[in-house]
Amino acid sequence: MSLVKVIELVASSPSSWEDAVQVAIADASKTLRHISGVDVIKHSAHVKGGKVAEYRATVHIAFVVDEANVLTGAK
Repeated sequence: MSLVKVIELVASSPSSWEDAVQVAIADASKTLRHISGVDVIKHSAHVKGGKVAEYRATVHIAFVVDEANVLTGAK
């Protein structure tokens, strides 16, 4: 049986919402192992001068917790 944890992140990109989601996954994978899925919760944008200056994506990232480390307290 697997234990899955879900965290919420907000990432941004000057290019697109899809790219903002990719940024969130890439940044999360720097510190998390076993990422198993992502749910896009919200899209938003920062507007400057009448144009989109920054695309933002709020995501939930799911990852499998290493149960051996949880039970022993190891990091």
